[in-house]
Amino acid sequence: MRRKPFKPSNSASAILVRRKPGHPCRALVTCFGRTEEAAIGRSGMTSRKREGDGATPIAAMRLVGGYVRGDRITPPPSALPLRVTPKDLLWCDAPGNASYNRPVRGPFRPSHEKMRREDDLYDICLVMDWNFRSRRRNGGSAIFFHLAKPGYAPTEGCIAVSLPAMQRLLKAMRRGTWVRVTG
Repeated sequence: MRRKPFKPSNSASAILVRRKPGHPCRALVTCFGRTEEAAIGRSGMTSRKREGDGATPIAAMRLVGGYVRGDRITPPPSALPLRVTPKDLLWCDAPGNASYNRPVRGPFRPSHEKMRREDDLYDICLVMDWNFRSRRRNGGSAIFFHLAKPGYAPTEGCIAVSLPAMQRLLKAMRRGTWVRVTG
């Protein structure tokens, strides 16, 4: 899938994600005049993203919306569309399924991600448009911007920040905000 070149418009903000020197699974997220630490994929970054490779795609992706565990967190006001995460919400990561890289409702047999996790990683989970608008089988799914594990442990390919960082970022995010991951 060919990605359109990164060209932020006057109406969209940009978030820059770059590898943290000396840390293959960590990144620095710069936006709105701040730099925050982040976790990235266990396999670092790649320009050849594949399903299950554990890498964060090097690309410019737009934020399209997100989910919040309303029973755990009250997010700050944000222009980014946020929905309360339903109890039965899942995310299909089965490349051969018609719902690949889409939200689905449980019960759902094919491979999927639970969006209401026991840990707090998806208490705030923002959806980026990686392989989303025009899907490519095995092109990678469930590439989210979510909360980090303690110590910024690597993700499966997502970008993860602390809860305080996410709360600061959400105040300035909106639909169309670019997340630009550079190698």
